[in-house]
Amino acid sequence: MLGLSHFVNSEALTIVANTGDDFDYLGLRVCPDIDTLVYTLSGLDNPDTGWGRAGESGSFMEAIEAFGEDTWFFLGDKDLAMHVARTRRLAAGERLSSITRDVCRRLGVAARILPMSDDPVSTVVETIESRLPFQHYFVRDRCQPVVRRFEYDGAETAAASAELLDALAVEGLRAVIVAPSNPFVSIDPILAVPGIRGALRMCRAPVVAVTPIVGGDSIKGPTAKMMRELDVEVSPVAIALHYEDFVDGFVLDTADAELTSRVKALGIDALTTNTMMDSLDDRVMLARDVLEFCDQIPRPSGGGRASR
Repeated sequence: MLGLSHFVNSEALTIVANTGDDFDYLGLRVCPDIDTLVYTLSGLDNPDTGWGRAGESGSFMEAIEAFGEDTWFFLGDKDLAMHVARTRRLAAGERLSSITRDVCRRLGVAARILPMSDDPVSTVVETIESRLPFQHYFVRDRCQPVVRRFEYDGAETAAASAELLDALAVEGLRAVIVAPSNPFVSIDPILAVPGIRGALRMCRAPVVAVTPIVGGDSIKGPTAKMMRELDVEVSPVAIALHYEDFVDGFVLDTADAELTSRVKALGIDALTTNTMMDSLDDRVMLARDVLEFCDQIPRPSGGGRASR
C-alpha cells in the first residue's frame, strides 16, 4: 500500500479497509485498520510499533487507569482525537465512509480509503475455550489461544460500500491487488460482505494476491500460527487456494520459487520476486513488480474465474 502510493498517482489509488476489527472501547469507536492506513499515508505513523501515531504519549491511559478502567488496549493522547471525532460524528448519523474521506482530506492523504461497509461487522475468533472478539484475541490475549474457526458477525446483513463496488466495475481499472495480509482476519471479513466476492469474480481488471507466507512462516503476525491450528499447510500454495475462485495471479517470494508450479497448477498465473518489505525502496520495488505482472495478465472476460 505505501509502496503503491509512491509508485502510482495516489489520487488513482483506492484502498479497501477491513472494518471487522472495529470495536467500541472506553465508549469510543476504534477502527484500527482505517487508522493505520490514514496514519501511514499521512506520514504520522509510528514505524517502531507498526500502529498508532509517532511521538505519542499515554497520559490519558494513565489517568483513566486510576478510575479502575481496563487499559489493555492503548489509546495514545494524539490518537484519542481520532476516536473522539469519529464517535461523535457516527452518533450524529454520519457514514463511516464520509468521515474517513474527510479525515483523509484534512490529513493530506490523496489516496481514497474505503471502509468495506458502513454497517458494523465484527470478526469473532472461536478458540478451543471460548468465542473472543478479535481485539481481545489479538491484543489482550496476544494471539495465544488456539483458534478453531472465524465468524464475521453482521456480515450477512451488511451492505457493501457502493463506492467499492463502483471502483471494481469502473472502465479502465488497471488492477486489483490483494495485499499480503492475514487471509482469515484481514481479507475474509471483506469477502464475507455480500456482493464483494462476486464483484471480484466479475471484475474485468486482473486480480492478483501477494503471499503473506514466506519460507514456511508469516511475514508478520499470527497467520502461520492460525494455519497450523486450522490444520492448513503453511505455504503460499494454501493461500493461493484460499483465493482460487477470484484471483488471476499470485505473487510468491523468491524463497518459495519451487512452489510456483503448484500455484500454476491451480490455473493461476504466478510471479516470483522479493516480497520482504524491510525498507521503502523494497515496498516501491514490490509495487512495481506486482503492477508489471498485472499488466502482463490477460484481462478476464468476467466469467472466466467462475469456471475454475
